[in-house]
Amino acid sequence: MLQTTIHNTVRCKGIGLHSGKQVEIVLRPAAENTGILFSIHTGSGSSFISPNPDLVVATGLATTLGNGQDAVSTVEHLLAALRGMGIDNIHVEVRGNELPIMDGSAGPFVYLLRQAGVRRLSKERKVFAVKKSINFEQDGKYVRAFPHDGFAVDYTIDFEHPQIGRQTLSLEITPEVFMEELAKARTFGFLKEVEYLHANGLALGGSLDNAVVLDEYGVINEGGLRFADEFVRHKILDFVGDMAVMDMPLHGRFEVYASGHALNNSFLRYLHANAEDYLEERVLAPAAGKVKEQVYVPDSSAVPSPA
Repeated sequence: MLQTTIHNTVRCKGIGLHSGKQVEIVLRPAAENTGILFSIHTGSGSSFISPNPDLVVATGLATTLGNGQDAVSTVEHLLAALRGMGIDNIHVEVRGNELPIMDGSAGPFVYLLRQAGVRRLSKERKVFAVKKSINFEQDGKYVRAFPHDGFAVDYTIDFEHPQIGRQTLSLEITPEVFMEELAKARTFGFLKEVEYLHANGLALGGSLDNAVVLDEYGVINEGGLRFADEFVRHKILDFVGDMAVMDMPLHGRFEVYASGHALNNSFLRYLHANAEDYLEERVLAPAAGKVKEQVYVPDSSAVPSPA
């Protein structure tokens, strides 16, 4: 299997979750073995960050990457779209210190990637494959990983809320599955928490336009839910994005219970620090035949256009 990048440069603007201000990203093609590269436009130039578990500097409300000088927040939905759609190499220019929250899902980012097209490169794809099972648990919550050819997730959430309760979903993540089953699932929160955050100058960009909000009885968004189990679907989406902070794509089967950004990153840091015990680097060989440029563009009706 060959590495990929996008075919054309695409861009979008939107509101930042934290600042409430308009921010912009530009997605550009990148060469083999570049990986995912963020460049943050600052007053004096650009600052670069390549995702790594140890460079996650905050996990409150969203996942934030930092290099000691600059940081970029709310990266998990774009990272989920990149991994979910099988993009290995890309240059992400960020104008502002966070990515736009868009509609609270990865759908608009999948739309952008579909518009850009996917170009296959000449180098084989490399992955980190789980070679031995691992059980990572904190305060009754856990992430368990097992050897598996691909990326599969079995996720369970359990909230004491009548609209959510206990939800479980198991998926083998492929571009088609990600696009159809996960991309449109939105982030969610509770009205009393949103009011507290706004009162304290936090999550200034959060609104009913970019999150599912619940009061003590149910969903208050006028359009309701996109899926009956949208909550667990978004948790899987977040998990895919948080696991994309690894240097290369992960292969494994993951059983997850009640995790969030903080536990996801703690698990990934442990996995990264103990890579010799739990991971092996594998090269996914291409199919026989001549290598040539290809562009994969899914059905344009599958995901919404960006706001």
